[in-house]
This record gives sequence, C-alpha cells and structure tokens, in this order.
Amino acid sequence: YHFRHLSFFVLTKNYQHTLALIFAVKEINEHPQILPNFTLGFNIYDSYYEAKWTYHSAMELLSTQKRFIPNYRCDIQNNLVAIIEGLDIDVSLPIENFLSIYKVPQFTYGSTAVMNNQRESLPFFRMIPNEIMQYKGILQLLLHFKWIWVGIFSINDDNGDRFVQRILAGFPMNGICFAFIKRINIPFLDDYISSFGEMIGTVDNIKRSEANALVLYGETRTMIYWRWMFRLFEVKGKVWIMSAQTDLFSLPYQREWDIEMINGALSFTVKACILPGFQHFFQSRKPSNSKGDNFLLAFWEQAFFCKFSNSRATGGICVGEEKLEDLPGTVSEMFMMGPSYSIYNAVYAMAHALHVLQKSKSRYGSMSFHRLLRGFSFNNSGGNKISFDHNGELIVGFDIINWVTFSNQTFLKVKVGKMNPISTSEQEFNINNHTMPLSVCNNNCQVGYRRKSLEGKPFCCYDCNRCPEGKISNRKDMDDCFKCKEDQYANKEQYLCLPKVSIYLSYGDPLGMSLVLSVTAFALLTALVLGIFMKHHNTPIVKANNRDLTYILLISLLLCFLCCLLFIGQPTKITCPLRQMSFGIIFSVAVSCMLAKTITVVLAFMATKPGSSMRKWMRKSLGSSIVLSCSLIQTCVCAIWLITSPPFSDVDMHSEVEYIILECNEGSLIMFYCVLGYMGFLAIVSFTIAFFARNLPDTFNEAKFITFSMLVFCSVWLSFIPVYLNSKGKYTVAVEIFSILASTVGLLGCIFFPKCFIILLKPQLNNKDQLIRRTA
Repeated sequence: YHFRHLSFFVLTKNYQHTLALIFAVKEINEHPQILPNFTLGFNIYDSYYEAKWTYHSAMELLSTQKRFIPNYRCDIQNNLVAIIEGLDIDVSLPIENFLSIYKVPQFTYGSTAVMNNQRESLPFFRMIPNEIMQYKGILQLLLHFKWIWVGIFSINDDNGDRFVQRILAGFPMNGICFAFIKRINIPFLDDYISSFGEMIGTVDNIKRSEANALVLYGETRTMIYWRWMFRLFEVKGKVWIMSAQTDLFSLPYQREWDIEMINGALSFTVKACILPGFQHFFQSRKPSNSKGDNFLLAFWEQAFFCKFSNSRATGGICVGEEKLEDLPGTVSEMFMMGPSYSIYNAVYAMAHALHVLQKSKSRYGSMSFHRLLRGFSFNNSGGNKISFDHNGELIVGFDIINWVTFSNQTFLKVKVGKMNPISTSEQEFNINNHTMPLSVCNNNCQVGYRRKSLEGKPFCCYDCNRCPEGKISNRKDMDDCFKCKEDQYANKEQYLCLPKVSIYLSYGDPLGMSLVLSVTAFALLTALVLGIFMKHHNTPIVKANNRDLTYILLISLLLCFLCCLLFIGQPTKITCPLRQMSFGIIFSVAVSCMLAKTITVVLAFMATKPGSSMRKWMRKSLGSSIVLSCSLIQTCVCAIWLITSPPFSDVDMHSEVEYIILECNEGSLIMFYCVLGYMGFLAIVSFTIAFFARNLPDTFNEAKFITFSMLVFCSVWLSFIPVYLNSKGKYTVAVEIFSILASTVGLLGCIFFPKCFIILLKPQLNNKDQLIRRTA
C-alpha cells in the first residue's frame, strides 16, 4: 500500500471509499480463481479538490518515482493497470485528456456529467449512471407528488450551468414552475464573512417562498455552504430533493448539525447491495493494528472526537477501544453505499477483464484491455450482475432514498423508489406511494373550477374560477371547462354530467290530469246541451235560429274539447300532424257556424222589407253553404301545410337544463299562424256583423250572444300568442290546450247558456205567443 499527500482532516464518510478499495483488492488477491499468480496493489492520492493536484498526481504515475519527468519511466517493477478517480467533474476531466494518450483505463465514480468528448476509442468508464437519468428521475419525482412549484439551488460552475439549462428546457414543458433559481458560489475560508449577507438573502427566499419542494444540485463541497446555513438558520417544513453527487455527511462538521432540517428529504443514490464480509472488515479496524493504514488514526480522532498523544486534534483522549458500530450514521456507515460500492465494482471490473485476457493468452496491452471492458459483464461477490454498455458506462440505476431523522441525531434511510435504466419508459420510474407535502404556487383548482392565468406570474400560478353555467371540469387544475353532451347536464357542483330526463305533458302529470278532467267535464257538458236541444228540437227557441246550424255548432264544440286530448301524451309522428289539423279545421267549422248564424239573422231582417231582393238568398241551405265554404278554405290551408312542411315529433335539448322536452315541432310557423290567422279573420267578421245586428228586432236574436262569444274568442287567442311564445316545454302545450278550452267554453257559454236557461228553468217563455209578445 502506498499513501500520498495525507490531509490533516479526514472526511469520515470518505474513509469508507478507501476501505472499499482495500477490501476489493484483498478479496481478489485471496481469490484462487481470479488472477492467479498476479498481485494487485494500489496508490492513493488526495486531490485536495484542486485540479492542479490531480494533474500533478497523474503525471507522477506516468513518470519515474520521485523524478517528475513525463514519459520517462525506469526502475519500476509495477505496471499501471488503471486509475480509479473522482468525486467531482473538475477532478475527472483534467486527467482524462492526457490519460487517453497513454490508453490508461480511467474509472470514475463521482461524475454523472455527459462527457462531450467521449468517444468509443477513449478508455473512459463510468461507474455510476449519467446525469440524463438523474434529470428524468427528479422530473418524475416532482410530477409523481404533484410538486409543480419548486425552488432550485445549483452550484455555480459548469455542472450547475448544464443542470439549469436542462431543467429550464425540459421541466416547464411538463408543467413544473420555478419559484426561484439560486446559484451557489463555493467561497474560500476568507470569503465566508462577505458571503454571509448572501446566505441571509438565500434563507429569506426559502422561508418566504410558497415552494415546499427544493431541489439541491451540487457536489460534496456544496455542503460546506449549506452547513453554515443549516446551523445558523432554522429552515424547516421543506422537502429537499438532492442529487446523487450531494453527500449530506461527507464533511468533518456533521456531528454538529441539527439533522431534523433534512427530515423527509429525498436523495438519489447509486444502487448498492450488502457485500458479505465488508461490515466485519470495517468493524475490525483498530488503532492497535493500523500498520499500513495511515488514514485510520486521523479517521479515529475525527469519528470519536478524541485525540491520541502527540496529536493536534481536540477532544478527549482516544483509548483505541472505541467501537465503530456505535458511531452514528452521520459520521460513518458500516454498510457499503454509493461511491464505495462503485469503487468496489471498478476494482472487480478491472480484475475480471485482466483475468479474461490472461485466460485467452492474449498479449497484455491496455488497448485490448479497454476494448474488452465495453459490453463486459460479470457478477460481483454480492451476486449482482455488473454490466457495461458499448460506451463504457455501467448499466445501473438510482435508488430514491427518504431520510427519516430522530431526536437523538440518528436517522434512517428508507428506499422509497428507483430508476431502472433497462425497463420500459412506463416502468423506468417507480416509487412507493406515501404521504408527502404539497409544493405548489397555490392550491389546486378543484373539480368544477378552471384555471385562470395571473398576469405577470409563471403559468403555475393561477386563480380558480367557477365553470360557466352548463360546463363542467371533472379533474383538478383543468385549463378550461367543457360542455356536457346534449342529452346530459352539469350537476350543481359542475363536476359531473348527469343524464337529462325526458318530459312531456302526460296523462299522469298533475297538470295533464287536471286538463283531462277539464276536457272531460266540458265535453260532457256539451253533450248534455246537445241532448237538451235534441230533446226539445220542436220548441220555438230551438227552431228559431236554424236548428241544423245549432247541431253542427254543438258537435264542433264537442269535437273541439275532445281534440285537446291529442295534445296530451307523448308526441308521435301521427299525433303531431293530427292535433294541429283537427284543431284548425274543427275550430273553423265552429266559427263558421257563428258567422252563418249572424249572416242568416241579417238576411232574415232585410228580407222582411217590402220588395227586398234578399228573399231569394233565404234558402234552407244558406247556413250550410257558408259553413262548408269557410271550412273548405281552412282545410286547403291545412293540406298545404301537410304537403310543404308538416308538424313532426321533435326533442328540445336546450330550453330546460335538466330535461329533454319531447314536443311537436310545427314544421312551418308561417302555416301555423296562417291557420290561427284565418280563424281570427272569421271571428272578426262574425264579431263585426253581429255587433251591428245586435239590435235587430228578430225573434230570439243571437247577435248579442255571438258578439260576446267572438269577443271572448278573440281575447283568448290574442292573449295566446305572446304567452305561447314565452312558454317552454310542456307548458307550451298546456297554454294551447287552455286557449282551446277557454275559447270553446266562451262559445258554449255565451250562445247556449241563455237558451238552456229558458228551456230548463223558464219553459213558459219557450212558446210562440210569448215570442210574438216579446217581439212586439
């Protein structure tokens, strides 16, 4: 063993890296099946986190010992097989450039950065996943827990530049917003005072920010900065997401930290496994048998905070019998983790490759050696398969670790997820579901609401507005609401579409039932009046005003009442045309009868004058002819309606929010109003003639009653039009039925109530003498 440039401070966690190297070399040298008759050795150099020392050490390796002459090597018994290096990218890159000239294989276990100048011919091998997988993992982790409002802390160097560029390019495309992006400068010791103000500003940003998820991207030295910030300020209630390069406990100050601040943190670590024998190997290290291990005493003093004699360390006296297993995890762990596992695999990869070359009896050469390692696979002592791809990168993923801290300054690292490089894209990221805090700019918009962007704010910051009436949002944080299908409507909370219920004016409906009872009552009353008139058909009051027209009028009024039943019930392709045609024609017959009666009265009066030519018009068929001709015109109008655009059954999806209205579409509103207009025309003519004939001295002159009936008829249908146009659903049908009933009852009451009164209650007035006396 040869140790160079031993530092006064030993990073206690990093001591495990050295032991991993020693343990792997020891196992291989003692293994009879791997490299028999070969003995592996190693040199350890300290980079001091300085690129110049890395250059110096690498040049020494290529020179004669203690004669710093590049390319000049003599009196050397050992062969340089490979270099295992790295914690930081600026340590790896400087030596790669000239080691590739000598084809010396280089294994790195600390840098995840993609090497832009890496080519297949270069002997460079990465023992950890590259940063592309880590970016994906961080993104998937944020999306999994719906942390879309995050803060970013990144080291202020080339790696940090690359990290920030990548997240700015990819994260917003997946809905992640940044509350802030803070670049961290790593100050020298004499710069800490000047950097104190910057630290205060950084802490203030964290405390005031609504972002509860904070991504920390840095390397081991980054924790020097955070050590002071964690120590001086209480920053709690945040979830830290740390990159694989960031080791929380790689510094000599960790025993002083309040580790509660990292409770719940998530970190990415290289996949590792428990190796048999390593824990015993570690715990068996004692100062009493430290021969050849120049790190052990310094490690011991740092780990147990004690000092040996003639030591500059502070603390109590080291007795050498302290137990390593009693050390907290913040100081050192007994199981091989992260970088240590990568170093262990690097040594075994090199040994297995040399063994294959030895067995194949190939002439030893580094060119053949590094070509062999590309695509090479083997199983380590833990039973894990270790494989390189054709680019010389180890095919390995990340474990996602959740840090759980306890009040006694101990912690537990719980594996909660993983990134698997050889799985499909759907299985590449896997994490156990457990409760985590939210990290959003504002609370999620609940179902029934939509997001509204805030001017001058990132797209992750928004207001939540209620969906417009008739629209829903059935997921959280929807950008827009959408309409339900035509046969559905939005519920009150506007997050669900419910099926609309079909409605129409049915017989079982209370309104429909009341209308049916009214129709039945008035139809029976009309039939009763008709029966009374037929029973008393030879009485003067029945014979006086054209008995045939009276019967036709009563029958048409009866049919008017009964045709209302066609308007009740589910509309069909038969009932829709039939209801309007029957209503139009039957009503025209009734109004035509009123017109015929009025004209008959006028002509009868005029015919009584001496020499009047009106006597020739006074025929028995006059009234029937008027009724027939007037009804025929209405029949023609209805026929044209049926031919051009007949009524049909239809559905109204929009008038009622929660209902589908089954209705009859008139087909042509023009023809519908033509039918109503023609009836109105007949009614106005009848009203006009009757009004002027109301004082004629005719026996049982009906002109007064016809005037009132037509006045009622016109009033009803004039009121019908605006009410009809403003009604919806079944009430539209109910308005039309009510208008038919009201106008029909008006005709029945005004014309026949006085006559029935005389026939039934004043029969003494129903005789010819009384009529003559009244006329006189």
